[in-house]
Amino acid sequence: MNDYQKYLDSAVTAAMAAGSYQRHRFASLLEIDLKGDKNLVTEVDRESERLIVEHLLACFPGHTVIAEEGEYPSGDSPFRWIIDPLDGTTNYAHGFPWFCVSIAMEAEGELAVGVIYNPLSDELFTATRGGGAYMNGRRLRVSTHFPLGNTVLGTGFPYDCATDPANNFASFIAFQKAARGIRRAGAAALDLAFVAAGRLDGFWELKLKPWDVAAGVLLVREAGGIVTTFDGSAYDVFNDRILASNGLIHDDMTALLAASASSAGASP
Repeated sequence: MNDYQKYLDSAVTAAMAAGSYQRHRFASLLEIDLKGDKNLVTEVDRESERLIVEHLLACFPGHTVIAEEGEYPSGDSPFRWIIDPLDGTTNYAHGFPWFCVSIAMEAEGELAVGVIYNPLSDELFTATRGGGAYMNGRRLRVSTHFPLGNTVLGTGFPYDCATDPANNFASFIAFQKAARGIRRAGAAALDLAFVAAGRLDGFWELKLKPWDVAAGVLLVREAGGIVTTFDGSAYDVFNDRILASNGLIHDDMTALLAASASSAGASP
């Protein structure tokens, strides 16, 4: 058995419980609050997080947790859970069927477990460090598409894109011209899962939070892909620039990101 199997099993149970609740509440009347001008949170986000955190801490009471909607006590445990209870809240609140649960666990500062669950398609993406990446039990591998002209990429835009020049607009235009197509669906965790599954060939975004990316980063790496910062340097989940790809187009993507940032007068 994989060293991380018991943690993966608990994360899967938590993700599917939250996903079942989200599926039940989808397209119903919701209480919606604002965390900023455009950043929404609903009662479904909060209840999903409660379901996940209570389950994980019941299984592993000494572990620490960071999650999108709440604050939890920190400790000196070598195990830390990183949770986005509902990635794609804006989609969910508008009845747009594209959202997921994302749960990751770090062991000794390294990503060790990743689970992403899309409750509407019933697709469960899982990964453990050194154990590979899977979707509903089927082994995942990144795509083999190259060069950029033969690829489909994913991205997103930060909530403050209307007011901050670091808004991804120049890069979006550059990649739209260079690639076969760009998809902007509104759930970064699912974008990363799709890179791992070979459905997208690359993904880039800025100003994401650890809970948006942690599980997806492990999935991409375990599926044979590469994850770095925009300039190709080492990435960790607290970095605010992420670039993930099948590896074959990674250098071209870093070069285009640098060129588009330079033309826009911004840092990459």
